[in-house]
Amino acid sequence: MGELPFTEEYAYGFSTDTEYTQDIGKGLSEEVVRKISAIKNEPEWMTNYRVDAYHRFANRENQTWGPDLSGIDFDEITYYRSAADRPVRDWEDVPEEIKETFERLGVPESERKFLAGASAQFESEIVYQNMQEDLEKQGVIFTTPDEALQNHPEVFKKYFGKLVPLGDNRYADLNSAVWSGGTFIYVPPNVQVEVPLQAYFRMNDPAMGQFERTMIIVDDGATLNYVEGCTAPVWSVDSLHAAIVEIYVGKNATCRYTTIQNWSNNVYNLVTQRAQVEENGSMDWIDGNLGSKVNMKYPATILAGRGARGTNMNIALAVDGQIQDTGAKMIHKAPNTFSSVVSKTIGKGTGEVNYRGDVVFTEESAGSKAVIECDTIIFDEESVTDTFPYNEIRNNDVILEHEARVSKISEEQLFYLMSRGIDELKAMEMIIMGFVEPFTRELPMEYAVELNRLISWEMEGSLG
Repeated sequence: MGELPFTEEYAYGFSTDTEYTQDIGKGLSEEVVRKISAIKNEPEWMTNYRVDAYHRFANRENQTWGPDLSGIDFDEITYYRSAADRPVRDWEDVPEEIKETFERLGVPESERKFLAGASAQFESEIVYQNMQEDLEKQGVIFTTPDEALQNHPEVFKKYFGKLVPLGDNRYADLNSAVWSGGTFIYVPPNVQVEVPLQAYFRMNDPAMGQFERTMIIVDDGATLNYVEGCTAPVWSVDSLHAAIVEIYVGKNATCRYTTIQNWSNNVYNLVTQRAQVEENGSMDWIDGNLGSKVNMKYPATILAGRGARGTNMNIALAVDGQIQDTGAKMIHKAPNTFSSVVSKTIGKGTGEVNYRGDVVFTEESAGSKAVIECDTIIFDEESVTDTFPYNEIRNNDVILEHEARVSKISEEQLFYLMSRGIDELKAMEMIIMGFVEPFTRELPMEYAVELNRLISWEMEGSLG
């Protein structure tokens, strides 16, 4: 394993020796795509969908804006590998070596403490999934997209690929060709799922691709709180994570989607996340971005119904050699809609942190408002930060506020804390924790503690 730029070892940098039931090897072709579909015993329409997506991906170049993605070697990536034929509901039935991995990550412990349900994905497939019985009795579906395709085909086909259609972007097309695993949640009308459901995604081997699909439908008047975590070991060979998230929020419904991403510094994280919110509905994205070699993530919220609300709060930390290119998209398509974006970014060493945002007010968006706040702290002269806002206004009766600030660690704050007997590293850590506090207070306690610990590790070695 490669060395990391902080003194305490990366907590999730271990790997697991595992026997796989399916491994299609490296490289991508139409034959590989058809083989994945055959392994999953999918209907013909899904096989054709995958093949169409593959050809769109193969015939398209990388985007010309944003970070350079030319270092991805698609011929060296494994696109499907499975250690389990289907998810189990009893933790004791999970293969021992995979169980040990997730025990070390704290997944079952988290479930026992406060979760309404949990799933765990290892490489390409979900290996474990469980949910409280009372939620099942209320009609909540918490399963994998693969099982939803087989067991709930009507609702699956109604929503699959509607928010992120074929041709949307190159890496969404790649996901649509080789997707596997992920999360499917349906919450019936007026059902409240306020205790979090959790999914945890783990890449274990080098040069691995993970392409999970997340589909969430929160019906009229319902509530969902969903939490997702991601990790990978540290290898010298780059890996690729290209996921799709599609979320549908009904009238007067509420969805909160929380992600704590801590990929190792050799992962390209290229995801497409999109939500649609109907009348008086609310969508909250709480997005923590640490680690990864290149991270491109811009959760989009389509405010489709009168009075719909969308919020996005994210933090991103880039250390030596990392690029965090993150932001949000808010599309106001109805009257009296509201959106809020709060972005907190931190750059250290040769790290690069960017905010890339898009706010659109359509002709139908009278009475709507958007508020954007971008704050950045940089540690040194080497750090790079930019803000790329794009605003499109087609209605005169709207309000748009945008504020951006870039600062260094305050010498006055450092002096004050150090004059009270606090050493310089601890003082810097305290300043950073205060900077991200608006984000961490939105997290469940266990996740807030873990996030603070991860940031503290990154602060190690930041002096001198």
